[in-house]
Amino acid sequence: RLLILELTGFIAVAGILGIGAWIGWTMATTPPPKPIEELEAEIEEEKAEEEKGEEKTEEAKPEEEKQ
Repeated sequence: RLLILELTGFIAVAGILGIGAWIGWTMATTPPPKPIEELEAEIEEEKAEEEKGEEKTEEAKPEEEKQ
């Protein structure tokens, strides 16, 4: 009986420590996220590119209608 309790306790503690080690490893090896300023700059650049693309398509449409 005592052996069964010891094995169960050992497995439970080892499992908890294993999960903790897994979380620690993941946190240690994951690169940090980009700063908010860089993300905002990228979003603004993408919006500017989209607006330029929309202007080009709008300019092309009247030419097609004239023909």
